[in-house]
Amino acid sequence: MTEQETRTCKSCSTEFQITPDDQSFYEKIKVPPPTFCAPCRMQRRFAWRNERSLYKRKSDLSGKDIITLYSEDKPFKVYSQKEWWSDAWDGTNWGQEYNFSKTFFEQFHELQKKVPRLAIFNFQCTNSEYTNQSYENKNCYLCFSITTSEDSTYLTSVGDMRHSLDCLYTFKSEFCYELIDSEASSRSSFLINCEGCIDSVFLFDCKNCQNCIGGVGLRNQSYIFWGEQLTKEEFEKKKKEFDLGSYKTTKEAKEKFAKLILQFPRKAQRFKNCISCTGDTLRDCKNTRSGFGSYDLEDCAYIARMYSCKDTHDSYGLGKAELIYETIGNEEVYDVQFSNVTTNSRRMEYCDSCVNSEDCFGCVGLKSKQYCILNKQYSKEEYEEIVPKIIEHMNEMPYTDQRDKKYAYGEFFPAELSPFAYNETIAQEYFPLSKEEAKKQDYRWKEEEQRDYNISVTPDKLSDNINEVDESITKEIIGCEHKGECNEQCTTAFKITPLEFQFYKKMKIPLPRLCSNCRHYARLTQRNPLKLWHSGCQCTGTKSDPSKNSGQENIYTNTKTHHHGKDNCANKFETSFAPEREEIIYCKECYDAEIA
Repeated sequence: MTEQETRTCKSCSTEFQITPDDQSFYEKIKVPPPTFCAPCRMQRRFAWRNERSLYKRKSDLSGKDIITLYSEDKPFKVYSQKEWWSDAWDGTNWGQEYNFSKTFFEQFHELQKKVPRLAIFNFQCTNSEYTNQSYENKNCYLCFSITTSEDSTYLTSVGDMRHSLDCLYTFKSEFCYELIDSEASSRSSFLINCEGCIDSVFLFDCKNCQNCIGGVGLRNQSYIFWGEQLTKEEFEKKKKEFDLGSYKTTKEAKEKFAKLILQFPRKAQRFKNCISCTGDTLRDCKNTRSGFGSYDLEDCAYIARMYSCKDTHDSYGLGKAELIYETIGNEEVYDVQFSNVTTNSRRMEYCDSCVNSEDCFGCVGLKSKQYCILNKQYSKEEYEEIVPKIIEHMNEMPYTDQRDKKYAYGEFFPAELSPFAYNETIAQEYFPLSKEEAKKQDYRWKEEEQRDYNISVTPDKLSDNINEVDESITKEIIGCEHKGECNEQCTTAFKITPLEFQFYKKMKIPLPRLCSNCRHYARLTQRNPLKLWHSGCQCTGTKSDPSKNSGQENIYTNTKTHHHGKDNCANKFETSFAPEREEIIYCKECYDAEIA
């Protein structure tokens, strides 16, 4: 059996391990081991994915106005969806002979600038033009990575949502506001890690609860008010007094809720029906290492946001795939490596935005092609003869980026060749950098476009209570509290749409003081990072051990006898909670004894 190998990441200089399982996978797909550590590989891929930055520009084919992921200063041809999918053009028209006197990545980047790019990913949607990675939605606005949803605004990474605003990683819910990692809920606000909750607010890790305000770890309960069981009549009276239509009251409740959830243990890993897995938020997975936010996986590693995949490493936004390595945004693919936004394709390497294709290397924007290199058509025999020579050439003449890092065969595309600036991509969400930090690392940075908003209402002048607001607010331009001084793609100002206003009125939600981008980043901070730390259960038998977390004032007293009796729990694990975090972390067995 291959021994574990220790390497030094050529990006961040930290040591990382290549396990025997990793080695077996690399041998299976015939690629060399990585030279970047897993987090740096992920950051590099993420710098190629723009989900939430939208612009207006002209189509390079028809000249018509389009909504797109590419700002006007980008050196690419951009076509509308209808134009891109039409037969009006053919990617092989820009095919180029491979030049062995130049690096592969230089030639690939030249091709990128020539071949038309799809303006936005928005399929079978109605009245949802301002959405991206959007599938079968209706009447949705500024929603991203969203499927089969209706009448909703400011949602990200959601599915089957109705009449909801400001939710993240939430599914099968309706009339909901500010839900994170939740599902199957209705008429609720400020829920985190909840399922099947109705007419409730400020709940964490609760299931099948109804008419509850302020609770943690509740199961099948009703009329809970900040942890206290009340009668229906008592609850209705307290609820009436607890005016969540007030911004001041809601802000105070948020602060109280944040303190409350620190007093209860968290499960080290959120798994459901998983076998031999590490990571967080996994369901129906087997033999998956460092996996996050995914389901139905087998033999995968270093992945996030995937479903129905097998034998896949280092990928994000992937579905129905097998034998995949170092990819982002691919679906229904087999034996694909080092590729971006490739769909329904097989045996592809170093391809970008290709669909229904097979056996292609270094291609961009191809549809229904086979045996192409840099978009030039070859015979099967020619293709199989040339590709090994290109791989050898990539190793003999690697590409050198601005930081003097070399990219040979086996590396994903350099971040500096991405179609997007760093702060336009999800890299900024998961690996946030300041402008100065990004430029120091030679990432491109998109400067804020000049905005001359005539702000008519500053946030401090907004009415405290939604009951005091009428529909005239939809005509105002409201200043964002951050004033563009944050690092969260702040728009500096925003408007309340009529649909949004009606929602706030119906749900008794106070007007926001932050723009939608700043609110999105605030939700992101409430989720754990896509990273793992070695740790141990903090249960001592009768209570939690305050010496194992920084919030030493938070001590949880157990309510039941655990499997280890009065002794310290010896269970060790990998968790997405960093050692310096305040939360109380229990292993699955201790957590289940107390909460499940």
